[in-house]
Amino acid sequence: KKKQQDLIQEHAKKADVVICTAQIPGRKAPVLVKKETVEQMKPGSVIIDLAASTGGNCELTENEKTIVKHGITIVGNSNFPSEMPTDASKMYGKNVLNFLKLIIDENGNINLNFEDDIVKGTCITKGNEIVNERVKSIIQ
Repeated sequence: KKKQQDLIQEHAKKADVVICTAQIPGRKAPVLVKKETVEQMKPGSVIIDLAASTGGNCELTENEKTIVKHGITIVGNSNFPSEMPTDASKMYGKNVLNFLKLIIDENGNINLNFEDDIVKGTCITKGNEIVNERVKSIIQ
C-alpha cells in the first residue's frame, strides 16, 4: 500500500492534470494526493476531484469549490459527470483516443511527427522554445 501511495505521489508531481475519482460507498473518500504533493506540482497544474462530496481524494479539496493552492487549481466538483452531455463525453473520448493513436506507436512509445498538422498544432514547446503561435501571441 505504501509503494502504491508513493507511486501516485510521484506521478501527480509530474502531471499537468490529475483527475481523482476514488470513492467508497458510505465512507470518506481515500486521500490519494497529499498536501505535500500539491506543493511540489508544477505551477498551473489542475486537480479535478470527483470525490469532493465525500471528503475528496486530494487533501486540499473543498467540496463545491474551485480553489488555487500553491499555484495549483483544485476543482472540487463531484457533479461533473451529470453536467456533461453523454454525446459530448463520447465524442471527446473518441477524439482523445484518436489523438493518442496518432502520437503513440504500437509499442507504446511516443512518436511525434511534426509534419502532421494536428501534432504540430497541439505542440506548445519544442527544444525549449514556444512553437505554438497562439500561445506565443499571448505570452509575448
